[in-house]
Amino acid sequence: MPLQDHHQIVSVDDHLIEHPRVWQDRLPEKLKDRGPKIVEVDNKHVWHYDGDIFPTVGLNAVAGKPPEQWGLDPVRYEDMIPGCYDPAARIKDMDVDGVEAALCFPSFPGFGGGVFHRAKDKELALLAVKAWNDYHVDEWCATAPTRLIPMSLIPTWDPTLAAQEIRRTAAKGSRTITFPDSPVPLGLPSFHDKTYWEPVWDACEETGQVLSLHFGSGSYVPGFSFSGTKAIPGQVVLPDAPFAVAITIFSTNLMWSLTDLLFSGVLQRHPKLQFSLAEGGIGWIPYILERADFVWERHRHYQPIDFDTRPSDLYFKHFWGCFIDDQFGVENRHKAGIDRIMLEIDYPHSDSNWPNSRKRAAEVLADVPDHEVEMITETNARRMLNFPRA
Repeated sequence: MPLQDHHQIVSVDDHLIEHPRVWQDRLPEKLKDRGPKIVEVDNKHVWHYDGDIFPTVGLNAVAGKPPEQWGLDPVRYEDMIPGCYDPAARIKDMDVDGVEAALCFPSFPGFGGGVFHRAKDKELALLAVKAWNDYHVDEWCATAPTRLIPMSLIPTWDPTLAAQEIRRTAAKGSRTITFPDSPVPLGLPSFHDKTYWEPVWDACEETGQVLSLHFGSGSYVPGFSFSGTKAIPGQVVLPDAPFAVAITIFSTNLMWSLTDLLFSGVLQRHPKLQFSLAEGGIGWIPYILERADFVWERHRHYQPIDFDTRPSDLYFKHFWGCFIDDQFGVENRHKAGIDRIMLEIDYPHSDSNWPNSRKRAAEVLADVPDHEVEMITETNARRMLNFPRA
């Protein structure tokens, strides 16, 4: 059954490019000069934050450009289409694409707020986190409250402050927090730590906010090969492999995240937690669940893991998968959980099919029954995010 007019698309993974005044409009006057702001360097727009320079990665804003013009170099705002940073223009681009609603991850802060986590001045960083959250709810999503889904960052360096921000943003309407797909590369305790993250888990359970784990949000991107001859102490080590290797195996980040959480004990202690595996695809999910169950059957007798609960049962209770263009995953959708998979558009990134996302979704879902199409494109996402139709 092809995609019908009554099928709405709710994307659980899009992105926004923060406009230049997001922090300048919200930080205290005495901190504005050190807070994030756009400056010109070599005729390019880059972010300046507390003495450091952060480029605007060109590959993150390629919507409307042919692949021949893509690249990793910083870009100017006038080189992006306005829908990247202007919410009113974004709605128009969603209309062109046939998308009803979208959840948009941050850009400058990093998908999980890693820029602020690594910042030297944590007082300034906390204010910057709160400023982004206020911008996202009060400016970005307020432009079209039935179309743009509120998300929030947390100060990962202090779980007590993080819990406070989870509750504050939930009261403002936030439906999900963006959380590192693995805290370890950020120098934080792992999912297995039984004390550090407890305030965060408690606050998410209390407020019903989903934890969205976007690949790379823990500041680790896989896929680079290194030559031993290049590994010289004190020198920058450049990868041998092209970035295409990393792009191809992005989903391995979320295989790691999922498996780590399944065996962490977190899910047993916090039965209401929900995790969205953003931009990971779904084709790998049936395999990793089969493998996790196989390992559990054989090794649970001598390891400190749940003796009674099968990992796949935990998955179908706590996790949600999503895909952009995953024909294999759709063919195996029932093994991945038909009520646990969703669509993502990834505008304005290079994986997006914009402005042909609806057309491509219709092709991928052509052999899927109507009621399952509705679940994948809309109702699963609305249920996960508690974001009903207007």
